[in-house]
Amino acid sequence: MSTVPASPRLPDGIRLRINSHVRRHDEGRVVVGGSPGRLMRLSAQALAMLDGDALQVRPGTAVLAERLLDAGLMDPDPASLPQIALDQMSVVVPVRDRSQQLDRLLAALPDGLHVLVVDDASERPDLVAATAARHGAEVLALPTNGGPAVARNRGFEATDTPFVAFVDSDVVPDPGALELLLRHFADPRLAMVAPRILGLEPASPRSRGGGVSSALTRYEAAMSSLDRGPDPALVRPLSRVAWLPSACVLLRRTALESCNGFAEEMRVGEDVDLVWRLTSSGQRVRYEPAASVRHEHRATVLSWLTRKAVYGTSAAPLAARHGDAVAPAVLAPWTAAFAAVVVAQRRWSLPVAGLIWAIVTVRLARRCRPLGGVVPLTWSTAVRLAARLSYDGAVSSLAQSGALALRHGWPVVLPLTLVSSRVRRVVAAAAVIDALTQWRRVRPELDPLSFLLARRLDDLAYGAGVWAGAMRCRSARALLPRFGGSVKARQPVAGPEPTQVVTSCSVPAASTQHQSTT
Repeated sequence: MSTVPASPRLPDGIRLRINSHVRRHDEGRVVVGGSPGRLMRLSAQALAMLDGDALQVRPGTAVLAERLLDAGLMDPDPASLPQIALDQMSVVVPVRDRSQQLDRLLAALPDGLHVLVVDDASERPDLVAATAARHGAEVLALPTNGGPAVARNRGFEATDTPFVAFVDSDVVPDPGALELLLRHFADPRLAMVAPRILGLEPASPRSRGGGVSSALTRYEAAMSSLDRGPDPALVRPLSRVAWLPSACVLLRRTALESCNGFAEEMRVGEDVDLVWRLTSSGQRVRYEPAASVRHEHRATVLSWLTRKAVYGTSAAPLAARHGDAVAPAVLAPWTAAFAAVVVAQRRWSLPVAGLIWAIVTVRLARRCRPLGGVVPLTWSTAVRLAARLSYDGAVSSLAQSGALALRHGWPVVLPLTLVSSRVRRVVAAAAVIDALTQWRRVRPELDPLSFLLARRLDDLAYGAGVWAGAMRCRSARALLPRFGGSVKARQPVAGPEPTQVVTSCSVPAASTQHQSTT
């Protein structure tokens, strides 16, 4: 087994694959996607290096591989990554009581790991110590309760391995999950990697029965705030996967040292803050759903609503630290105008919306034509590409506007529904369309009506938390959308680079960001 390569690039032999969210046009020469979204043209030389949707790293393809990785257009194939020995990693488990969950976690960890349980001032430290001893884990007892960030930092300081995994006590890793995640550190620029977080099957038959709690459990299994989806991604603010929950994360020691660890003053949102500080320093953060862990979701209505609201309270402190990265929606000027015209519900709304879409399509087509290089794209190809981009932007603007009304803005919108029939129609349409769209996407073990009710409760609780945090911080920044993202033309990259970025288009993502943490 190998350790981390000293080379500043990916080692030879690793295979990359085009991300499933990337679309290719003009016989594969033009790609649309990435994190955040962009248009990129591959030169003939670069196109020849690809094997369909795959690229193998070797001396002649290394530059292209790094460019496509940095753009979020390709992801490493985990099976092609070299193994790293488990003795290169320590596992830190922050815990306060919850000895039964701790026992379950420690029993699921693979052999050969150094495990450190950080007792964050439990009321029954004897139970925590006895549980750790049964599994051969060390215990670091803290004299006072400092919260998860403090516990993780103290545990990190007490270890010395090149990599450290932080795993919460209410998590159970699937077999091979940590080993697979560890492989990703073959990328010398990778600072953090995290698995997909799925729901833990209730052990009690009663928990799997009927009732409101069971419905919430099934909803959470499909729509958990901690589940970042089925597709791998490069993690960055304002991208498809903008943050990672700290329920289970692996970090490179030097990366965490370089940013001074978790922010100890934050009791919630500290994981989002860490991800954004790492990415702002130029380091890579990756989401790998091929590895998964199971999380014990909250099953009672009160605990579930409370946790959703707590997640929301992190938005304002994050906005104070990271500004527009916390924006609940990102709208280009034309998409904002398009949404406003549709929401106005006037006789002229549809014609004007159609005119906006047509104008933007023509402008985009003109800027897309140079993507063909020496021989510009044909007008028909450029128009098809531009029409798809403008369509995505228009749909995104409506989805984000509806989400703003239902989630972040409901304390303002709800009173307006009492006096305006137009607002009532917008809210009703947004609530139903959003629920049906998500229900069809995730296919939960829940009927559409129950799913709709649970989703709206989710929005109400989270939005209440955002407003509470904003009032506590005396700042509305976390409630305000971000406006920007116009199409910008760029000159081709000089020199013999195998890729040429000609045009960059910041079409908003298809959904709003919901900042939440473990």
